[in-house]
Amino acid sequence: MWEPTVESVMTKDVVTAGESTRFKDLVALMTEHRVSGIPIVDHDGMPVGVVSEADTLAKQEYQGGMARMPLVFNRKRRAHWRKSAGRSAFELMTAPAITISEKASVTAAARLLAEKKVRRLCVVNLHGALVGVVSRRDIISTYLREDEQILADIQEHVFRRGMWLFPGTLAAEVSKGVATLEGSVEHRTTAQIAGQLTQKVPGVIGVKNKIRYELDDTVSSAM
Repeated sequence: MWEPTVESVMTKDVVTAGESTRFKDLVALMTEHRVSGIPIVDHDGMPVGVVSEADTLAKQEYQGGMARMPLVFNRKRRAHWRKSAGRSAFELMTAPAITISEKASVTAAARLLAEKKVRRLCVVNLHGALVGVVSRRDIISTYLREDEQILADIQEHVFRRGMWLFPGTLAAEVSKGVATLEGSVEHRTTAQIAGQLTQKVPGVIGVKNKIRYELDDTVSSAM
């Protein structure tokens, strides 16, 4: 089944910094470009970590490392405290960078974002070099697609290419992201597959499956 790739939704014009970039320069970059995080890359353009607003806020929170570290701290909070004394990207960044291939599906990116509980992923090419960033906002922006675009994808990638149906076998309408499927097929499983594939089309927020079928092949016949 066709699905858009990370490459099609990611931000390609990415602001990056090196491991030696100083604290003040990192803050200036985030402020100037209005971004909440900056990928840190090595000399070969490979992402090694990310410096986020949260990483820089540690300096204010713990008075630049002067405040004593509380005794009751888990590993994550201890690492956050140590960043308060950081002066370079290497000392501030959250590492390693969480990456995803530019050819991966948008669904895979959404799952990784949720699994790792992060706001953005570094997108890399075949050689591991940074080529973009995909964020939560990039993923949910697929739900802003026009109904006409969604309908065209259902007809092309579900009916024609996904299921190899004859033209006119099934029909679809899309209203505010909700797809309604109608028509008649021989088997119930075919109707179910049409609904499942339609749900995967970018921008679809719901499916009303009204496809009729002649045989219920999901029920085993009595011996």
